[in-house]
Amino acid sequence: MESQYIGSTSGMEQQKEVKIANQRGGVTRESILRILALVLTLTASIVLGVGKQTEIVSIKLIPTLPPIDVPATAKWHYLSAFVYLVVADAIACTYAAFSLVLSFANRGTKNKLGLVIIVLDLSMVALLFSAIGSAGAIGLMGYQGNTRVQWNKVCNVFGKFCHQVAASTALSFLGSLAFFFLVVLAVLGLSRRSM
Repeated sequence: MESQYIGSTSGMEQQKEVKIANQRGGVTRESILRILALVLTLTASIVLGVGKQTEIVSIKLIPTLPPIDVPATAKWHYLSAFVYLVVADAIACTYAAFSLVLSFANRGTKNKLGLVIIVLDLSMVALLFSAIGSAGAIGLMGYQGNTRVQWNKVCNVFGKFCHQVAASTALSFLGSLAFFFLVVLAVLGLSRRSM
Protein backbone atom coordinates (compact mmCIF):
# COMPACT_ATOMS: atom_id res chain seq x y z
CA MET A 1 0.00 0.00 0.00
CA GLU A 2 2.75 2.42 0.89
CA SER A 3 4.58 1.88 -2.42
CA GLN A 4 1.37 2.60 -4.41
CA TYR A 5 0.93 5.88 -2.54
CA ILE A 6 4.51 6.88 -3.29
CA GLY A 7 4.09 5.99 -6.98
CA SER A 8 0.95 8.08 -7.31
CA THR A 9 2.62 11.02 -5.56
CA SER A 10 5.55 10.93 -7.97
CA GLY A 11 3.05 10.81 -10.87
CA MET A 12 1.40 13.98 -9.57
CA GLU A 13 4.82 15.60 -9.21
CA GLN A 14 5.64 14.65 -12.80
CA GLN A 15 2.42 16.24 -14.02
CA LYS A 16 3.26 19.43 -12.13
CA GLU A 17 6.76 19.43 -13.65
CA VAL A 18 5.32 19.03 -17.14
CA LYS A 19 2.88 21.91 -16.54
CA ILE A 20 5.69 24.13 -15.28
CA ALA A 21 7.90 23.18 -18.24
CA ASN A 22 5.09 24.01 -20.67
CA GLN A 23 4.60 27.41 -19.05
CA ARG A 24 8.31 28.25 -19.16
CA GLY A 25 9.09 27.54 -22.78
CA GLY A 26 9.16 25.01 -25.51
CA VAL A 27 7.30 24.82 -28.76
CA THR A 28 3.52 25.01 -28.45
CA ARG A 29 0.76 24.46 -30.98
CA GLU A 30 0.38 28.22 -31.22
CA SER A 31 4.07 28.66 -32.05
CA ILE A 32 3.94 25.93 -34.68
CA LEU A 33 0.87 27.50 -36.31
CA ARG A 34 2.48 30.96 -36.29
CA ILE A 35 5.66 29.61 -37.88
CA LEU A 36 3.58 27.70 -40.42
CA ALA A 37 1.57 30.84 -41.26
CA LEU A 38 4.79 32.83 -41.63
CA VAL A 39 6.40 30.28 -43.96
CA LEU A 40 3.27 29.75 -46.06
CA THR A 41 2.49 33.44 -46.59
CA LEU A 42 6.15 34.25 -47.27
CA THR A 43 6.36 31.45 -49.84
CA ALA A 44 3.07 32.51 -51.45
CA SER A 45 4.28 36.08 -51.74
CA ILE A 46 7.58 35.01 -53.30
CA VAL A 47 5.99 32.53 -55.72
CA LEU A 48 3.65 35.15 -57.16
CA GLY A 49 6.14 38.01 -56.79
CA VAL A 50 8.66 36.34 -59.12
CA GLY A 51 5.93 35.27 -61.56
CA LYS A 52 6.62 36.50 -65.07
CA GLN A 53 6.17 34.91 -68.47
CA THR A 54 6.70 36.27 -71.96
CA GLU A 55 5.18 34.57 -75.01
CA ILE A 56 4.83 35.42 -78.68
CA VAL A 57 1.16 35.99 -79.56
CA SER A 58 -0.19 36.18 -83.11
CA ILE A 59 -2.58 39.07 -83.70
CA LYS A 60 -4.66 39.33 -86.84
CA LEU A 61 -5.62 42.95 -87.48
CA ILE A 62 -7.25 42.59 -90.88
CA PRO A 63 -8.56 39.27 -92.21
CA THR A 64 -6.79 39.68 -95.55
CA LEU A 65 -3.33 40.33 -94.04
CA PRO A 66 -1.15 37.74 -92.35
CA PRO A 67 -1.05 37.77 -88.51
CA ILE A 68 1.55 39.83 -86.68
CA ASP A 69 3.63 38.15 -83.98
CA VAL A 70 3.84 40.33 -80.88
CA PRO A 71 5.62 39.54 -77.60
CA ALA A 72 3.23 39.63 -74.63
CA THR A 73 4.26 39.49 -70.98
CA ALA A 74 2.26 38.42 -67.94
CA LYS A 75 3.40 39.85 -64.58
CA TRP A 76 1.80 39.84 -61.17
CA HIS A 77 1.60 43.62 -60.92
CA TYR A 78 -0.43 43.95 -64.15
CA LEU A 79 -3.62 42.95 -62.30
CA SER A 80 -4.73 44.65 -59.09
CA ALA A 81 -6.10 41.39 -57.64
CA PHE A 82 -2.64 39.82 -57.80
CA VAL A 83 -1.06 42.95 -56.31
CA TYR A 84 -3.61 42.70 -53.50
CA LEU A 85 -2.70 39.04 -52.90
CA VAL A 86 1.05 39.73 -52.78
CA VAL A 87 0.60 42.70 -50.43
CA ALA A 88 -1.84 40.78 -48.20
CA ASP A 89 0.62 37.87 -48.00
CA ALA A 90 3.44 40.27 -47.14
CA ILE A 91 1.34 41.91 -44.40
CA ALA A 92 0.31 38.52 -42.99
CA CYS A 93 3.90 37.27 -43.08
CA THR A 94 5.19 40.37 -41.27
CA TYR A 95 2.42 40.11 -38.72
CA ALA A 96 3.14 36.38 -38.19
CA ALA A 97 6.79 37.15 -37.41
CA PHE A 98 5.83 40.04 -35.13
CA SER A 99 3.13 38.04 -33.32
CA LEU A 100 5.48 35.09 -32.87
CA VAL A 101 7.87 37.32 -30.95
CA LEU A 102 4.98 38.85 -28.97
CA SER A 103 3.51 35.47 -28.11
CA PHE A 104 6.88 34.31 -26.74
CA ALA A 105 7.14 37.50 -24.70
CA ASN A 106 3.53 37.21 -23.52
CA ARG A 107 3.74 33.52 -22.54
CA GLY A 108 2.51 32.83 -19.03
CA THR A 109 1.21 36.34 -18.38
CA LYS A 110 -2.38 37.49 -18.29
CA ASN A 111 -2.70 40.88 -19.90
CA LYS A 112 -4.61 42.55 -22.71
CA LEU A 113 -1.91 41.79 -25.29
CA GLY A 114 -3.28 38.27 -25.76
CA LEU A 115 -6.70 39.65 -26.67
CA VAL A 116 -5.14 42.09 -29.14
CA ILE A 117 -3.23 39.21 -30.78
CA ILE A 118 -6.47 37.21 -31.14
CA VAL A 119 -8.22 40.15 -32.82
CA LEU A 120 -5.27 40.69 -35.17
CA ASP A 121 -5.20 36.95 -36.00
CA LEU A 122 -8.85 37.21 -36.97
CA SER A 123 -8.06 40.29 -39.07
CA MET A 124 -5.37 38.32 -40.92
CA VAL A 125 -7.92 35.60 -41.69
CA ALA A 126 -10.29 38.21 -43.16
CA LEU A 127 -7.51 39.96 -45.10
CA LEU A 128 -6.19 36.73 -46.59
CA PHE A 129 -9.64 35.35 -47.41
CA SER A 130 -10.55 38.54 -49.29
CA ALA A 131 -7.25 38.55 -51.20
CA ILE A 132 -7.63 34.86 -52.06
CA GLY A 133 -11.17 35.49 -53.30
CA SER A 134 -10.15 38.34 -55.57
CA ALA A 135 -7.10 36.53 -56.97
CA GLY A 136 -9.15 33.37 -57.41
CA ALA A 137 -11.83 35.21 -59.36
CA ILE A 138 -9.31 36.78 -61.73
CA GLY A 139 -7.40 33.50 -61.99
CA LEU A 140 -10.60 31.68 -62.94
CA MET A 141 -11.31 34.35 -65.54
CA GLY A 142 -7.85 33.78 -66.99
CA TYR A 143 -8.35 30.02 -66.96
CA GLN A 144 -11.85 29.89 -68.45
CA GLY A 145 -12.37 33.29 -70.05
CA ASN A 146 -15.82 34.85 -70.38
CA THR A 147 -17.59 34.46 -73.70
CA ARG A 148 -20.38 36.87 -72.77
CA VAL A 149 -18.03 39.84 -72.67
CA GLN A 150 -15.56 38.43 -75.21
CA TRP A 151 -12.72 37.88 -72.73
CA ASN A 152 -10.51 35.12 -74.01
CA LYS A 153 -8.79 32.70 -71.70
CA VAL A 154 -5.09 33.38 -71.28
CA CYS A 155 -3.89 30.36 -69.32
CA ASN A 156 -3.55 28.39 -72.55
CA VAL A 157 -0.89 30.95 -73.57
CA PHE A 158 0.64 31.82 -70.16
CA GLY A 159 0.52 28.37 -68.56
CA LYS A 160 3.56 28.78 -66.30
CA PHE A 161 2.31 32.09 -64.93
CA CYS A 162 -1.16 30.67 -64.29
CA HIS A 163 0.38 27.75 -62.39
CA GLN A 164 2.33 30.21 -60.24
CA VAL A 165 -0.86 32.14 -59.50
CA ALA A 166 -2.66 28.92 -58.56
CA ALA A 167 0.22 27.79 -56.32
CA SER A 168 0.42 31.17 -54.62
CA THR A 169 -3.33 31.23 -54.04
CA ALA A 170 -3.25 27.71 -52.56
CA LEU A 171 -0.34 28.60 -50.26
CA SER A 172 -2.15 31.74 -49.16
CA PHE A 173 -5.23 29.67 -48.40
CA LEU A 174 -3.19 27.28 -46.24
CA GLY A 175 -1.64 30.29 -44.47
CA SER A 176 -5.09 31.71 -43.79
CA LEU A 177 -6.15 28.35 -42.36
CA ALA A 178 -3.17 28.49 -40.00
CA PHE A 179 -4.37 31.90 -38.77
CA PHE A 180 -7.92 30.53 -38.53
CA PHE A 181 -6.75 27.64 -36.35
CA LEU A 182 -4.91 30.15 -34.15
CA VAL A 183 -8.23 31.90 -33.57
CA VAL A 184 -9.91 28.54 -32.84
CA LEU A 185 -7.18 27.65 -30.33
CA ALA A 186 -7.59 31.01 -28.62
CA VAL A 187 -11.36 30.64 -28.41
CA LEU A 188 -11.00 27.13 -26.99
CA GLY A 189 -8.49 28.44 -24.44
CA LEU A 190 -10.87 31.22 -23.42
CA SER A 191 -13.77 28.79 -23.07
CA ARG A 192 -11.65 26.48 -20.86
CA ARG A 193 -10.72 29.39 -18.59
CA SER A 194 -14.33 30.44 -18.16
CA MET A 195 -15.43 26.94 -17.09
